[in-house]
Amino acid sequence: MVELEKLREAEPEAHRMAGYEDLFTMWQNCQARAREGKVVIKSSERGWEEARQGVLKWFIHPMAPDCNTSHWYVFLHDIRTHSGRHRHQGGLVIFVVEGKGYTIVDGKRIDWEEGDLILLPIKPQGVEHQHFNREPGKPCKWLAFINEPFIEALGAEMQQVETSPDWRKREEGHEHA
Repeated sequence: MVELEKLREAEPEAHRMAGYEDLFTMWQNCQARAREGKVVIKSSERGWEEARQGVLKWFIHPMAPDCNTSHWYVFLHDIRTHSGRHRHQGGLVIFVVEGKGYTIVDGKRIDWEEGDLILLPIKPQGVEHQHFNREPGKPCKWLAFINEPFIEALGAEMQQVETSPDWRKREEGHEHA
């Protein structure tokens, strides 16, 4: 009998699934963020990131909880030569703030310039796309808006097909460091 009691003591505790109280706390935190978060996100408060998709500046991101909304991704993309190439279900809204470029969407070239709005189509199997600066050496930037609940409802799948040349240079620099 003592042996059985020792075995019971050694059994790992069952993982507790988040329940009502956790959900309640999460929603309270979202409400507090909406009340107390920043209304204006200044560009000077955000740094640039070199990522496999390119050079990005995040204004709203779930990991940056200082703004008053939690269900959007908003970022500026500085396209120096071209971005990486990736695939996801689409549904993004992209506003071109500076320069001229084009986007290859599933093999088709679509030109754009400052002031244009790019709408990536929604496709169940994903839309493969890559962005290019038509005038390398001149500024070329666009701002992306992604609604998180909408993207999650589409399946939220993303696959990086090719990395940005800026990322490859960074990776090469790390290999030789």
